[in-house]
Amino acid sequence: MPNRSAVTVSGLVGIALIGLAGCTTAPASREADPTFARKVVTYPTPEQPGTILIDPGSHFLYLVQGGGQAIRYGVGVGAEGFVWSGRATIHNKQEWPDWYPPIEMMARKPELREHMVQLQSGLGMPGGPENPLGARAMYLWHGNKDTLYRIHGTNEPWTIGTNVSSGCIRLTNDDVTDLYNRTRVGTKVIVLGSAAATPVDALVSRPTLPIR
Repeated sequence: MPNRSAVTVSGLVGIALIGLAGCTTAPASREADPTFARKVVTYPTPEQPGTILIDPGSHFLYLVQGGGQAIRYGVGVGAEGFVWSGRATIHNKQEWPDWYPPIEMMARKPELREHMVQLQSGLGMPGGPENPLGARAMYLWHGNKDTLYRIHGTNEPWTIGTNVSSGCIRLTNDDVTDLYNRTRVGTKVIVLGSAAATPVDALVSRPTLPIR
């Protein structure tokens, strides 16, 4: 996901593309589960206001506010084999970002290639309503290395509250736009761990970076 995307596609083709990128199919209801609606909650934490904490187990992202409160957003997180944890920072932000599937994903899903076009940074999909990254993306780095993971939007609101992605943190387009407007470059992001999570330090030390 480093600033990237592919051809503008529509209707069922667009849904199929997003499914390939996120490993999911549409259920009978394509609306977001109201359980994961954005709201202000009590959330005591020693972290400073403005910090983002993500709890993959409960499928919530918390933007810390003052006074022991946080804005809570529902999220979709990594599927089995793509769960990670640790600390990162928002290195840059983009509106309607392009999507560049990493080499590993293209190898796993060669059918993606037919939907890609040549963009400034290589084969990808231009930003827009059909793009798997949705309306906004925040790019997560660990130290001076790109994790290849993003906090981004989705055109599949029904996937919020599920383990569906290749490691990225997805929100509805409305929620990711709200979060985007409240955060800045340099924001600290903490992904809480679990027994199945791979530490971010191990991910960025690999010769080949992980799939998003």
